[in-house]
Amino acid sequence: MNNYLEKIDSNSALKFGIVFSLLFTAIIYYADTYWFSEPELLPRPEGVAFWYKWQLSDPTWLTRASVWILYLGHQVSIWWLIYKAQEEKPTYTHGLHWFNIAALLANALFITLHLLQTGLWYDGLAQDVLEISAQWSVIVLLFMVLIMENQRRGMFFGKKIGFVSNAAISIRKYHGYYFAWATIYTFWYHPMVGTQGHLMGFLYMFLLLLQGSLFFTRMHLNPKWTIFLEATVVVHAMMVALAAGHNWPMFFFGFLGVFVVTQMYGLPISQKMRWLIWVVFTGIFIAVYSYKGWDTWYEIIFVSGTLWGCAIIFSGLILLVQPKSISAKEG
Repeated sequence: MNNYLEKIDSNSALKFGIVFSLLFTAIIYYADTYWFSEPELLPRPEGVAFWYKWQLSDPTWLTRASVWILYLGHQVSIWWLIYKAQEEKPTYTHGLHWFNIAALLANALFITLHLLQTGLWYDGLAQDVLEISAQWSVIVLLFMVLIMENQRRGMFFGKKIGFVSNAAISIRKYHGYYFAWATIYTFWYHPMVGTQGHLMGFLYMFLLLLQGSLFFTRMHLNPKWTIFLEATVVVHAMMVALAAGHNWPMFFFGFLGVFVVTQMYGLPISQKMRWLIWVVFTGIFIAVYSYKGWDTWYEIIFVSGTLWGCAIIFSGLILLVQPKSISAKEG
């Protein structure tokens, strides 16, 4: 069975998964337009700066149970598949293992169930948890990737930070469990409504779930694909900020700054191309803040600084508890 599955190219599975993600995003849009009827939503309390609008004003035990049961079923099934895969200690192959097929099918099933659940009961985890928990679950995922990729592409302009590479050893072994939680938790936080921000967000979650399903395959490690996933957050963050009326340049240049300072150094491109990207980035930055005003230009380091700072601080904390024998292996 495994020999047969390994003949299925993970690159083909990735392409199929991307097409599925795009089509299902379109399905959400049409379902929201022609099927869903928005229920009465919880009004925004006075004095609350950030408010997630899509919460039922009068949730019931059934609406809550519908999302929590499906979320837990999704979460436990993917965690179980990761555990079984690690038990087998497989090699990274160009083909698919049985657990890749199972993960792809499980994610497709729960994505479909979430659409039906939204149409019938609407509720999401947002009803019972804080919005900041969903936001930070993904932020932590992003800076954990910075830590794990430090050994390959460096943290700043291709330069590696030695102790960050040492800290990455522990993260690399168990990151699948956290990444699965972050993506699935965020996925079920939102009802599948068809706003611009939600559609982009669900498309991004679909792609992250796809990446998670391809563990122990060569495509899971493909730098062009993984950096594309990291960089996609630039578009998502800007669209959400625009829709919410927030300060979009701060998010756009913050996440794009991480790309030009860190992520692009993991791509097989020439130094001339890197300089060209820097010129384009600088030109857009000058154009935007010449119009917006230079009094707040420093805000562009808030997002990128948070990610870099968290990556470095978290690495230091890991080294405090990581056995010295593990760090020695890296050296």
